[in-house]
Amino acid sequence: MALFLQKIEQCGDNAEVDKTLTVMYRPPEKHKRKDMRMPLVPSIVGLEQVDVELHQSPTKAYNMGEPYNSWFSSCFGWEVMLVYLGPHLRPVLGNLSPNAVGNRALDSKSWFSGVTQALPNLLAPKAKDEEGLTFTDVAPYLIVTEESLKNVSDRLPDGMEMDMTKFRPNIVLSGASSAYEEDFWAGLKITSKNYAGERQSLDLILTQNCARCRSINVDYTTGKPGAREDGKILKMMSKDRRVDPGTKYSPIFGRYAFLKPDAHTERNISIGDEAFVSETNRERTIFGQFPEGFARE
Repeated sequence: MALFLQKIEQCGDNAEVDKTLTVMYRPPEKHKRKDMRMPLVPSIVGLEQVDVELHQSPTKAYNMGEPYNSWFSSCFGWEVMLVYLGPHLRPVLGNLSPNAVGNRALDSKSWFSGVTQALPNLLAPKAKDEEGLTFTDVAPYLIVTEESLKNVSDRLPDGMEMDMTKFRPNIVLSGASSAYEEDFWAGLKITSKNYAGERQSLDLILTQNCARCRSINVDYTTGKPGAREDGKILKMMSKDRRVDPGTKYSPIFGRYAFLKPDAHTERNISIGDEAFVSETNRERTIFGQFPEGFARE
């Protein structure tokens, strides 16, 4: 998957609908490189509906069919299917849900930061109390800090730095007082300006820490495990970052987040926006363990 790149382009007058998605396959062998173009919002008329399960979270999706399935199958070397989520959502499971906070203990500790990197993504809320995921991992947002990345890079030989994109965050902050401070964050407020220059803010609820797998060892130029020292980074991090008993064999880097359920308006965030940690936990959350007093339904 590391060998696929994407770009979105406007192809008509309707900014909401007339967009295309170009997927670019970029293996090391230049003669194998190729592109596939498709509508960003395809019509679902006539498409077969299929069942999809990702991380035990099921949903319905649409089989995009040909020529897409054959194109992706030729890239992977085995038969695969491209599916489109459409209007469906996946359920948020276990204590990842922002409604599973129960009687968690919070401190009033605060912290300011700048948003140094962020995907140009519109933070659009859902209906009140509705929770759901697209084809993201287990949460819509993953928050990390540059201070934690530096701690990872410090494990590598001089002159080598860890590539942040291997951790796949969509919000990167700078200015933490120490590495991995985000392990304890429970609430985050990001303040920015809208297109009219008016200040606006949005609130995020941070629910669980992100356990890491062998994907962070992959060399993004080859799509294979890295041959250099950064190809051993999972083992290096496992020495001191296996800090979540709920995923005790995996090192932790980053924290999952959700838009606060009572947010009713759309917001944009940009590089340079200010972030404020509004709530912290006294102890690290434990993946899969509900806070005491949480009402299971």
